[in-house]
Amino acid sequence: MSTHATRAVPAHTTRTVLRVTTLAACVPYLTLKIAWIAGSRIGIPEGSALRRDGNSLMALNALTVLMDAAVIVLAFLLTRPWGQRVPSWLLALPMWCATGLLAPIVAVFPAQTLAATVRGGAPGDGGGAGSPDTLLAPWVWSLVYTGFIVQALALGTLFVLYARERWAHLWRGRIGTLPDSPTRSARRLTAAAVAVLSLLPATTHLLWASGSTTGLNAARAAATDLDSRLNDAGYVLFALLTAVGALTLGYGRSRRVPLLLPLAATWIGSGALAGWGGWLTLTTLSVSAGDPKLPSPLLSLTYAVQMIVGMLVAVAGAHFFAEREAARCA
Repeated sequence: MSTHATRAVPAHTTRTVLRVTTLAACVPYLTLKIAWIAGSRIGIPEGSALRRDGNSLMALNALTVLMDAAVIVLAFLLTRPWGQRVPSWLLALPMWCATGLLAPIVAVFPAQTLAATVRGGAPGDGGGAGSPDTLLAPWVWSLVYTGFIVQALALGTLFVLYARERWAHLWRGRIGTLPDSPTRSARRLTAAAVAVLSLLPATTHLLWASGSTTGLNAARAAATDLDSRLNDAGYVLFALLTAVGALTLGYGRSRRVPLLLPLAATWIGSGALAGWGGWLTLTTLSVSAGDPKLPSPLLSLTYAVQMIVGMLVAVAGAHFFAEREAARCA
């Protein structure tokens, strides 16, 4: 009895600390967004295009407040007893979306910060603090993105702890020991489709990461700098993670590769592709014809394929886990 209590207290304390950390990391972003909705222009330079976006910017600000508020709900859901009774899909779907939106920031922003330090600037300064293309003051990028990274690490750790307790049996074992399944052929077909489709965003983002402006709209081409190229390089990484993870799950035979590895790679990679493909598409829905910010056909196609890849992975993953759970119960 005393041994159990001794072990339970540190686990509870860890979750509490991680929850408080997640909540604190949300404060800077929520504070700025609420201030902007209220009419403040703190952190937005005089020449920024954000000062001219009007109602569309207001709507996006309101949406992002709700998205960050969802992180707060997830932090409580992952640490309170009632969270164990929430339907699996109701937790897994928003966590997959959160993972996808935060993972590129965790992967790319430190590299952008390092590159900016080397060149004597700051991330997001558009090549210089006084550049007319600067959307936000450099301190805003640093404050908000640092908060996002802390959110990602704290919330991600909470999710791992939660998932290990509730669903660990679904990813135990190794690739080569997966039992035969009547859906194996469909699983392989889906894996092949995911890998093939992932080639498009991998290729286009690699092209843009190399400095090419082929297929970019006028605004995106004019804004191409080291930060944007590093962003594109990050999407190449996530496209490769998705393809390799899917192919390993569909065709892997190794008895040494843990099932968890390709599952994690596909989860993170597909979430990043789908999350940012969907978000970038959403932010351009209000752009009128003739506007230089209107996505080019190749940009729109890239975003659409990223979302398709994400939907394929989400549906196939849900079926895979449901099949594993059914087999276990049987």
